Amino acid sequence: METPQATPSLDVLVANDYQIESVALIDRAIQIRWNDGVDSTYHYIWLRDNCPSAFHPQTGERSFDLLSISKDIQPLSASFDETKLTIEWSEQAHISHFEQSWLREFGYSSALAKDHSSPYESWDGTFIDHIPMYDQQSIMTSDSALYEWMSALDKYGLTIIDNMPDDSDAGVQTAMRVDYLRQTNFGMTFDVISEKSPINLAYTSLSLPLHTDLPNQELPPGYQFLHFLSNESIGGESTFVDGLKVLEGLREEQPEYFRLLAEYAIPFRFHDSAHDIREHHPVINLDNFGNIVEIKYNAHLADVFDLPSDVMYDYYLAYRELMARLKDSRYKIELKLAAGQMVVFDNRRVLHGRNAFDENVGERRLKGCYVDRSEFKSRLRTLEKQLA
Repeated sequence: METPQATPSLDVLVANDYQIESVALIDRAIQIRWNDGVDSTYHYIWLRDNCPSAFHPQTGERSFDLLSISKDIQPLSASFDETKLTIEWSEQAHISHFEQSWLREFGYSSALAKDHSSPYESWDGTFIDHIPMYDQQSIMTSDSALYEWMSALDKYGLTIIDNMPDDSDAGVQTAMRVDYLRQTNFGMTFDVISEKSPINLAYTSLSLPLHTDLPNQELPPGYQFLHFLSNESIGGESTFVDGLKVLEGLREEQPEYFRLLAEYAIPFRFHDSAHDIREHHPVINLDNFGNIVEIKYNAHLADVFDLPSDVMYDYYLAYRELMARLKDSRYKIELKLAAGQMVVFDNRRVLHGRNAFDENVGERRLKGCYVDRSEFKSRLRTLEKQLA
């Protein structure tokens, strides 16, 4: 069934970008032809479930009970004007009004389906000359500067913030411009300084191999903030590798190794006198669209592997291959950050470590905290809408 419609004026076309040219009712769905020649299909049950009246007017939460209609619901009629599509339904004497712009935005036919490719841009060791650097005071006082910094951090997974105040709380205050902090067994914040009785290798002067923090947690922390309060010792350079770049190469050149590391979970464990925190995770995590979204790698928190016997040897080969690639100098960034600088990175993408340092010469002290990915992404979206 097609509803005749007059051609909209040029002003309407410009204002609304895309206009419906025709609609047709087909089996279980309505087919829309747009003025740019695109055809899109919307199933009746999907349309009824997403009627604007199905959502609470203040909270925006869905309040409609899908089981209140049958699976065979269909339109009695469908019509459109310059801005909306109107459907009279066969059940509940209900009428729905859909904005054309909304239908276009949320179209799920192949021609309109959203691009779910990764927004991240991977890098190798040459990135040392291009690490995005931002001023702390600008981030604290300007939402535009905050958005610019967060966008770069989201894209590259590694940034440096300069001109930090000489205040141990400055890093926390900066992190809270994003959102609330993540608490772990190390506390809401943590001091990275050499200790006589350390509970973690980070609290020594030893070399710290590249790793991601706390894969022993059910959900490892997202973004890590490390504020350098002092860094006068000999050695202690920070090291970083983009796990995404390394995994892209592994996926292309050793797909079977990549598959093993993505499909099989290994155990991670942290334990001291007060905690015994354990979790199984795959080293590589993909999202529902096949994009690489995180790496969980921490050789000194990896527990005794408990894989099936027919997988164990091949898995070790894959694991060793990944370890070797992570140590490849082509991927590595090494730099000595100064007091008044803060490095911020995606802990579930970028591996970090440090060179050994002489704890008897000068002081090396960092203050750290985490903000989880969900809160980071939320803040980035709201800033984008606010500044649009």
